[in-house]
Amino acid sequence: MQLAVYNKEGKEVGNIDLNEGIFGIIPNEDSMHLSVTVQLAHKRQGTHKTKQRGEVSGGGKKPWKQKGRGTARSGSSRSPVWVGGATFGPQPHTYDMKIPKKVNQLARRSALSIRANEKNIVVLEDFTLEQMKTKEVLNVIKNLKLENDKTVFITTSYDKNLYFSTRNIAKAHILPVDQLSCYDILNHKKIVLFKGAVEKLEQILI
Repeated sequence: MQLAVYNKEGKEVGNIDLNEGIFGIIPNEDSMHLSVTVQLAHKRQGTHKTKQRGEVSGGGKKPWKQKGRGTARSGSSRSPVWVGGATFGPQPHTYDMKIPKKVNQLARRSALSIRANEKNIVVLEDFTLEQMKTKEVLNVIKNLKLENDKTVFITTSYDKNLYFSTRNIAKAHILPVDQLSCYDILNHKKIVLFKGAVEKLEQILI
């Protein structure tokens, strides 16, 4: 599989061969579903909390005597069935899930193969910014004709100037290649791969 390589002015400057084992496999839906489920679970804070009976104020005195009223027995006005009582609701806990490394690799290869089959992968020559400047990233997006598409840029490594120049652009996100997940691929229509990131993908996913 071969794709054109573009520079940040949007001009074609060469070609690159993509590994069929990453960009040309039959997608595995089960692995992608599991990977996305795990990714979304890890985004949950798990800080939900309701007070239990030992944590609400009041309820120390028995509301009425045990017998003789013709009503239900009650030992506390803070029972979960009373107004103002405690509840047996959610407590803080983690939503962490684990996924086998090979399944996660398969999910990312499957997602990349889908985007490659849709012709939604663009390979971009590596570049850096001397300073944080959103306008320069906007010009790159415009030159590549990606203004109307939700796009993720995959860089070879973390670049502070590129990251801060991109974060104010609504439809664009930037990630170093080692942080790329199946969810990120499927959540963006266009995948812009820096040329150096293509080589690192082979090391990570094969």
